[in-house]
Amino acid sequence: MKTELNSTAMSDLVFLLLIFFMITSTLVSPNVINIFLPKSDSGKQSTSRNIEVYINENKEYFVNPVGENAPATPYEELLSVLMDAVANDQSDQQAIILRSDKSVPIENVVILMDVLNELNGTLEEGQRYKIVLATEAK
Repeated sequence: MKTELNSTAMSDLVFLLLIFFMITSTLVSPNVINIFLPKSDSGKQSTSRNIEVYINENKEYFVNPVGENAPATPYEELLSVLMDAVANDQSDQQAIILRSDKSVPIENVVILMDVLNELNGTLEEGQRYKIVLATEAK
């Protein structure tokens, strides 16, 4: 009598697990816009959902983008879009998380800071927003 092990069911199970992990890994994406963050040694992570502004390598601004094909926000509309985001902000911290590609010149970051200063000028003292630069661990 010869004993055989049927491995067909096992390969089906491995294949289904592979598909499951491939699908779920694409859904959990911390950076909606494809950018390379600068490195940092601090190791702190922000867990709350605040207002997020992305600046990609083409110096395009994205405010709270949904999906990879989110439209860029022109500089002229940046203040009004941020005002709308502040009006809808439900987080307990008043922070704008900047996720800028490491190749973006500091000038573009300063442009966002200028817009944030304009925004804070319209808000009362206790409701002003700060900017937090997102980095990647070394």
